[in-house]
Amino acid sequence: MMVAGIGSRKGVTVEEVLAAIETALEAHGLAMTALSALATATLKKDEEAIAAAGRALNLPIIIVDNAALQAVSSRALTKSDLSQELAGTPSVSEASALAVAGTGAKLLGPRTVVGPVTCAIAISGDVP
Repeated sequence: MMVAGIGSRKGVTVEEVLAAIETALEAHGLAMTALSALATATLKKDEEAIAAAGRALNLPIIIVDNAALQAVSSRALTKSDLSQELAGTPSVSEASALAVAGTGAKLLGPRTVVGPVTCAIAISGDVP
């Protein structure tokens, strides 16, 4: 399973979300078709652009609760004070991707920042 974790400022556009996902995938030499799901934190559950990106890509959006984010936060590669303050995790995108990709998941690298959106790619531990 390959998951794109999404973090953003409020009021982003679907184009900004899609650009961040595409940029993150390209940084790892991956195609959009490699993704299994999008993930984000509970505090972003009403962010329409993230939902619209999921619809555009025909991928499920998995909302990660705070306990699950905090459980994987120590494995985040990026540390944002604002993210820590607002979401209780040093990186919403990285923690969301790790939490959804499951036990043994790993980030392919630090989050990608494209304007007001961050995207991190994680793969499940069962991928060779």
